[in-house]
Amino acid sequence: MGKLQQLQLLFTHPTEFVALAQYWLYHEPKRDITSPQEFKTSGYDRESMKRCWFFLEKTSRSFAAVIKELDGDLARVICLFYLVLRGLDTIEDDMTLSDEIKQPILRTFHQKLSLEGWTFDGCGPYEKDRQLLVEFDNVITEMGHLDPLCREVITDITHKMETGMADFAHRAATSKTIPYLSTITEYDLYCHYVAGLVGEGLSRLFAATEKERPWIADQLVLSNSMGLLLQKTNILRDFREDVDERRYFWPQEIWGSYGFKRPEDLCLAVEKQTVDEQKAMWALSHMTLNALSHCVDALDYLVLLKNQSVFNFCAIPAVMAIATLEVCFMNRDIFLKNVKIRKGEAVKLIMQSTNPMTVAYRFRDYARAIHRKASPSDPNFLALAVMCGKIEAWVEHHYPTFVTFTKESKTIEYNTEDPRSLIIKRDHELEKEKVRRERGGNLQKGELERLVPDRHVDQSIPWQLYVFVLGAFAFLLVFTGMVVLVSLWYFYGDDWTWKDLGTQSIGLGIQRDGNVVRQ
Repeated sequence: MGKLQQLQLLFTHPTEFVALAQYWLYHEPKRDITSPQEFKTSGYDRESMKRCWFFLEKTSRSFAAVIKELDGDLARVICLFYLVLRGLDTIEDDMTLSDEIKQPILRTFHQKLSLEGWTFDGCGPYEKDRQLLVEFDNVITEMGHLDPLCREVITDITHKMETGMADFAHRAATSKTIPYLSTITEYDLYCHYVAGLVGEGLSRLFAATEKERPWIADQLVLSNSMGLLLQKTNILRDFREDVDERRYFWPQEIWGSYGFKRPEDLCLAVEKQTVDEQKAMWALSHMTLNALSHCVDALDYLVLLKNQSVFNFCAIPAVMAIATLEVCFMNRDIFLKNVKIRKGEAVKLIMQSTNPMTVAYRFRDYARAIHRKASPSDPNFLALAVMCGKIEAWVEHHYPTFVTFTKESKTIEYNTEDPRSLIIKRDHELEKEKVRRERGGNLQKGELERLVPDRHVDQSIPWQLYVFVLGAFAFLLVFTGMVVLVSLWYFYGDDWTWKDLGTQSIGLGIQRDGNVVRQ
């Protein structure tokens, strides 16, 4: 971000500028994988793993930063998982490879993970991640250092993903017409193969490394939805870039329903501002609606996570996704160029995405913003309103916004302007009235409050009372001991010793000069 852009951000979005400044000044990585103390879990002391960390940084700098902050050996495991899938995706995306060459490599890629020394230098010279495959033997070497369970998960997910990628790649290569995704079902299946399986694999790795509870690996529907939310957001955002490269991911069932013959026609309608421009915006609205359908599942998944680094790893991309959907919604620039959220906004979201409640409120805010942009003339208006309402309902159910907890007084307070507060108040009054009737109205002052305590006031014993009771007990113990000691001194003078306590010498008398004197 240049100085002129920073100055513009200061005047147009001051809160984002402050967040950006705070991030630059105060943010420090939670761990340094290059530190000797981290070698045991990061593997940075091995040349092959050092090269893997390099490729992770090269292929995705933003994603690399989040991965490096994962706890313990999970960072290394996810790094290798990412590089394996990146290598697979590079072969699938390379348009210079013929289907005859691509198919056998794709369908046996999972076997290459245990084939020592395997590399591939057949990708086109301009393929962005070509060098990763040229030095893929480093990844294979490090796969051998993984725990067998983690290695099994990565191999299994790679096998499932390569099958789906190979099927779609073969269809694209052999199709006599332009290979569009025909239906929304096909679109969901494709996204499952390239992203839903990633979510499944991550959940299984979280459990395998014991960073999360074992049953998180069984949350297949929620894991799939997390992946689909991110993938569909990227597909929506990168529409123009994909069309220019003759890659078509928007399903024909959506854009075709608005009268378009080709995806390029959407771009032309917006560029030339024809009468069909409005229809192109409706198609964009439909794609946004489809992506939003995974938000509630994503929120359900996030509240299951207990490890802070894992939560950050999952929550930050999810919040970024719905923020991107909001900035892309009804934005004609989608058909003209690649659209991204502002860097200041991204940093602000990173700093805020630390707990489920804050993340849920961000989802609610962006859902509201999308609903405000929606037009009643949009054929998807009602469905969009319902979808945004589902997100809002989820947030209100889990984290009701009319309730605030006061830490100092340990009480729950209600927003008096919210009608729901009147319901709570009325419910409490009805309980009091019921007690009055049962007691016949014969209640002393304060007795009603004791019988019907406010359920929203902390009734637990304050810590000061615990301190007072323990202090009083200690004082009583010390006082009793002093009384005993004074009594012994008073009756026996200086002749008694600590050794005499509990012996018969006290009962018989005091031993003087070797003789027992009876008292």
